[in-house]
Amino acid sequence: MKKILIAFLFWSSAIFGQLPNEQTISKELTYNEFLGYVKKYHPLVKNANLEISKAQASLMMARGGFDPKIEVDFSQKQFKDKEYYSILNSSFKIPTWYGIELKAGFDNNEGVYLNPENTTPNQGLTSFGITVPVGQGLFINQRMADVRKAKIQIKLSEAEKKLQAISVLYDASLAYFNWKKNFEEMKLYDKYNKNAEIRLEGIKSLIVQGDKPAIDSIEAGIIVKNRALSLEDSKLKLAKAKLELSNFMWLENNIPLEISDELVPENALETTLQETLKTNDLLHNDFNLETHPKLNALQNKIDILNVEKDLKQNMLLPKINIGYSYLSEPGYIDKYRFEDYKIGLEFYFPLFLRKERGSLRLAKYKVQENEFALALEKTQLTNKINAQKVEINSLVKQKKLAKDLVENNLTMLNSEERLFSFGESSLFLINTRENNLVSAKLASIALENRFYISNSELFKIMANPDL
Repeated sequence: MKKILIAFLFWSSAIFGQLPNEQTISKELTYNEFLGYVKKYHPLVKNANLEISKAQASLMMARGGFDPKIEVDFSQKQFKDKEYYSILNSSFKIPTWYGIELKAGFDNNEGVYLNPENTTPNQGLTSFGITVPVGQGLFINQRMADVRKAKIQIKLSEAEKKLQAISVLYDASLAYFNWKKNFEEMKLYDKYNKNAEIRLEGIKSLIVQGDKPAIDSIEAGIIVKNRALSLEDSKLKLAKAKLELSNFMWLENNIPLEISDELVPENALETTLQETLKTNDLLHNDFNLETHPKLNALQNKIDILNVEKDLKQNMLLPKINIGYSYLSEPGYIDKYRFEDYKIGLEFYFPLFLRKERGSLRLAKYKVQENEFALALEKTQLTNKINAQKVEINSLVKQKKLAKDLVENNLTMLNSEERLFSFGESSLFLINTRENNLVSAKLASIALENRFYISNSELFKIMANPDL
């Protein structure tokens, strides 16, 4: 797979529309910017658009059942210089919406051994007729049902497209939040690793001066090694998070991107997240479930099943087709003779209708099944939205408490360092205070990540990718 470093692509005017004389490059990949790439270029989002195109193609196929048709049937037999028969039957048929079919035909038959019923005048025989179903197929038939279902399928595909796009954006958001979390942890470990190294050098100087016992250098060295181990592990997690995030970064023509080391996540994500995902509106206002794509998809499935149910119910009627055709020689089309005609009657009706009644019952059960699912989904969505609101509000409070803990532990560490400088504390106490501070900051970072994820889950429940 071709890898392109995204940091070196950001200067391209094709991506950000920068003017040719612009020299500045932003190394921060904002969350909103990242989602823009995913929505525009990710293959799965593009694939969701194909579902609508496929549904439109299916509608075209269904409408093909109403296309006019030309039919020509010609057969001839010649044997021992005798023309046994020459039969030409041609017709032009126009199916209409309510099962009625219009037909124009021309027959020209001749031969020594021609069946008398196929005999036509020397110039042939024209016909103009109509076939009307007065039982099955008048108000709904297979062709009508196919067109109705294909139209509903387009609406269903649009709803499913939104759901698939939401799923991709949600997974992409989790990858971005994971990248930011590991980036913040790596910065934290890097900072306190440097502090531990500086402290070790200071302890060594104090030992040389005779102000501290030699054992303090061992303890300070242990802290350095622990900090270095944590830092290395955080770098590994960050590298994996970048690769995971790169799965969602694409350009036109299906060109994949790879997150470079120069690129960093958005620093002010906490303040811009809810505005980007539009979750701030939902926290203060009610959400209209009637426009939810998941509910729309279920309703569209019910509508398709109702069309199928109506078709099955129509099968309980007897099949009665009545046909009438006016007959005329080609030169006498304008001279109507009522007595020149051909009529037909087709009747079909099973006595017990067990197959038809069984099919109708199954169709009704499928409709009821999906109606139950729709009612359940409405309740679940309402409860999920309320649960996410409660969780987000709780996490806001927890974040404030976590930040207070960080500030308190920082105050304790600074106080312990001052006491140490006066000779009234020990390296062990400083390390303990620092470990508590690191743990508090890690907890704060974890709560921030939970806050981001909770908002993205609310965004997923809302299922509105059109940000």
